[in-house]
Amino acid sequence: MAIRPVFLPLMGICLVAAGAPATALAQSPSAVAPPVVPATPTSSVTPADSAASAEYVLGPEDVIEVEVVGQPDKARARVYADGTVQLNLVGKLTAAGKTPRQLGQQIAQALKAGGFYADPAINVEVSSYASRYVTVLGAVGTPSLVPINRPYRISEIVARVGGVRSDAADYLIVRPENGEEKRYLISELATGNSSKDPFVTPGDKIFAPVAEVFYISGQVNSPGPFPIKTDLTVRQAIARAGGLTASGSDKKVQVNRDGKKVKLTGDAKVEPGDVLIVGERLF
Repeated sequence: MAIRPVFLPLMGICLVAAGAPATALAQSPSAVAPPVVPATPTSSVTPADSAASAEYVLGPEDVIEVEVVGQPDKARARVYADGTVQLNLVGKLTAAGKTPRQLGQQIAQALKAGGFYADPAINVEVSSYASRYVTVLGAVGTPSLVPINRPYRISEIVARVGGVRSDAADYLIVRPENGEEKRYLISELATGNSSKDPFVTPGDKIFAPVAEVFYISGQVNSPGPFPIKTDLTVRQAIARAGGLTASGSDKKVQVNRDGKKVKLTGDAKVEPGDVLIVGERLF
């Protein structure tokens, strides 16, 4: 005798939590992250079955919404710390390391194998992103944790926290969860090639340091402290200080560095903490 498919309401696949009623799902976080936007694949994202994908990969504490296409209701479930979700009828399923589409396919196969649906179409959406994020600290507009729901480049992450402050250095320090930290010039994030603005990896820490300063006095128009930039030369430092006075000479520049006095040429590099003294020309 043929088995007739049994069509059950969506409440049948609501989250089971130690006998708690289905209405407990309403207590799950409702913050909604931006929709997943397809992006160029990159090795910085590591889904379960591919080293490069634009799809979000689920992890612990993410909140998902599950629906059977054609049914009016949705069920909300949180991914547990061990990476699983518990659903009625299909039991415990591993969600961590899968994309929402992969988890939806797994749920559909389980429902079909159990005889609950003939050929269900399951849609899984992420309603709260919590497992994959980048930490941004330092001299930025809004230091925060930035959820990663798709591949993001460093420049995109910095833009999402309001950019760097006016007193920030001209570079960023990126420290991956596993690996050595690297420095990236802010000016090259938008103008350089893709290697100058790579994709971030969940777990990365991005730090924008406050710019260190140098001091300049003597025969310049605007003496005082100034933020130092990468590869700043003596000649550029004099320009930052408003240029030479009528009696100033860029050939008579000495620096107090680490307690020692050193004479510098115009092309010499300025170091943090340097005190430049511009002397007078003879004639």
